[in-house]
Amino acid sequence: MNAELPVIKKGRKFDQVIDGATRVFMRDGFDGASVDDIAREAKVSKATLYSYFTDKRVLFMEVARTECTRQADAALDEINMTLPPRDVLRKACKSMMRFFYSDFGVNVFRIAVAESSRFPELGRAFYLNGPMEARKRLITYLNAAIAKGDLVIDDIDMAADQLPQLCKADLHEKLIFGIQDGFTEDEIDRIATAAVDLFLSRYGA
Repeated sequence: MNAELPVIKKGRKFDQVIDGATRVFMRDGFDGASVDDIAREAKVSKATLYSYFTDKRVLFMEVARTECTRQADAALDEINMTLPPRDVLRKACKSMMRFFYSDFGVNVFRIAVAESSRFPELGRAFYLNGPMEARKRLITYLNAAIAKGDLVIDDIDMAADQLPQLCKADLHEKLIFGIQDGFTEDEIDRIATAAVDLFLSRYGA
């Protein structure tokens, strides 16, 4: 998961730096975020900031990793894995969509895409710690459901790629291209339900 991230030295004010950097990146973007602004927002010295992160790119990658992991862990805590696949997958889909459409998810996605030609490691780091990490966790669940006889899947990698894409139907492009700037729970529930219905029509036991 962390192949794109160098070893980072952590200290007493590490979380403080991450919190401040997150606010600045979300507000100003990658280019607009200066080390001075981040240090000021985090209420630390530049020397403290540089003691943790060698440059702004490494800091951005750690911000993305930290928030993606936090949201994934929170989503897992809310899902009862003993429920039938329809319930588990609907909950997982809704959690994924809330991340896709959160201010953080949208802003980090846009930054990673905008900077991918100059700093491809930013895009790779977001992919490894966001979509790829969610994919690994989904595969773990799918394997367990197959073992229980709840699902029948020949190509589990393909299935794990398909479900998140089904969750992006209709809403994702509207958000990315500025057609809408937010969505209701009813809209999210509609897409999640349709995604799971289609998924289970193919892979349900």
